[in-house]
Amino acid sequence: MKKTDPHIIVIFGASGDLTVRKLIPALFNLHCRGFLPSCFAVLGLGRTQYTNDSYRKKVVDDNPHLMKNEKASHDNMAGFARHIYYQTMDSQKESDYAILKERLAATNEKCATQENYLFYLSTPPSLYQPIAGNLAKVALNKEGKGWKRLIVEKPFGYDLDSARGLNRDLLSSFTENQVYRIDHYLGKETVQNVLVTRFANSTFEPIWNRNYIHHVEITAAESVGVEKRGGYYDSSGALRDMVQNHLLQLVALVAMEPPNQSSAAAIRDEKLKLFQSLRPLTFDDIRKNVIRGQYVGSRINGTFFPGYREEEGVDPQSKTETYAALKFFIDNWRWADVPFYVRTGKKLPTRVTEIVVHFKPTHHRLFTFTNDHINSGNTLVIRIQPNEGILLKFGVKIPGEGFRVTNTNMDFHYDKLNDSYLPDAYERLLLDCILGDATLYSRGDSVEAAWAFVDPILKAWQASDGMKIFGYPVGTWGPEHADQLIEGENFTWRYPCKNLVGDGAYCEL
Repeated sequence: MKKTDPHIIVIFGASGDLTVRKLIPALFNLHCRGFLPSCFAVLGLGRTQYTNDSYRKKVVDDNPHLMKNEKASHDNMAGFARHIYYQTMDSQKESDYAILKERLAATNEKCATQENYLFYLSTPPSLYQPIAGNLAKVALNKEGKGWKRLIVEKPFGYDLDSARGLNRDLLSSFTENQVYRIDHYLGKETVQNVLVTRFANSTFEPIWNRNYIHHVEITAAESVGVEKRGGYYDSSGALRDMVQNHLLQLVALVAMEPPNQSSAAAIRDEKLKLFQSLRPLTFDDIRKNVIRGQYVGSRINGTFFPGYREEEGVDPQSKTETYAALKFFIDNWRWADVPFYVRTGKKLPTRVTEIVVHFKPTHHRLFTFTNDHINSGNTLVIRIQPNEGILLKFGVKIPGEGFRVTNTNMDFHYDKLNDSYLPDAYERLLLDCILGDATLYSRGDSVEAAWAFVDPILKAWQASDGMKIFGYPVGTWGPEHADQLIEGENFTWRYPCKNLVGDGAYCEL
């Protein structure tokens, strides 16, 4: 079991939804599993007036996300709650940081936490720089008597210029080694398993290149719309919300070169090299190889579902994309001329995220394939969510005369590991930060490199009325124009359903 130092976790925006839904449950699970030391504390900060007891009641006793936990016994919850404290403060008010420093000093002395402080910024991005700067003004960034770490949530920047500015501002108060840019996708078990699948198996490692792989596609589909977040989403869109961070991070794990060791620095170095190898998209590339769409109202089983422009807080003339699909290339030896396809969208038929690696067919085709296996290339599916697992599709002989071949599945599902605990993404990422392991966090230069790839698309959409946005009905797989991106005879997007078990035999949507 990994041992953690005594510490205090300071949560800015502690009365918000993220803290209640994700952060406190993740810390509770770590406490119940013995990963947190006896000397730790959680200090919530916010403008809402709470006492220690009333805040404990809100985030522990009355927290429905804790009640779902099988370990949420009365004794466990009471023991955990004793470690939680609250301080009312305005994070934009410089004078309040002297009060925070005094409160931390008192809590540190009471709980013997050795001045190890983790600051979690569960706030709007506009507050990242003021909070970091004010912490530095009262020397809460100094590590002379204990480590100091800062976690910031996405979105990390709105475009390339703002990302560079935010990096510059944060690094004027904290060092790069102290800043942890969290991406909850990277905390998922199957995401981490991408590297193990690639580099720990001699079956795949030698053939993971342009000589054997025809193309790679990554899908992140959501069945929900913008819900009550229309005002926020209308200034963001699918490209900023999903592609620049989550999906390009998955691309990096699929395509990066093998690191010389499994250290955070080595892995993040290789991810940066990969981002720097993405072929820049010209205006003509964007016009032909980037599809943007927006869901429109449709009737499903007698029920009408409104379109994006009818959602609360959305401009009735909005051209914000709720769907984006890209085709691009990576200019290095391993991936020369291998197309990569990425798509994401809202109000699609189901919620699913998966990586699909399509291997090239055999050079000499000896056998006849049935209709359900149109091309003879093998397919590897790495399912991120839901029904997490790995699926390999390959050809087998149909019993009887002749050599007729059909497609069959070899699969592994994480839920079959009944004796293994699958931590939540935030649980894993918080533990890593407490341990000082930045492997699953984004480094500043990689964030900027990813933005450098995406930024020309945003600018082209803003500058040209000729860049079309296509409507797609709620409950469909997006604009039909996205199918035209896929290269190769008989190839199309894989249209997955939420179940990975029995894939291709039946579908549950």
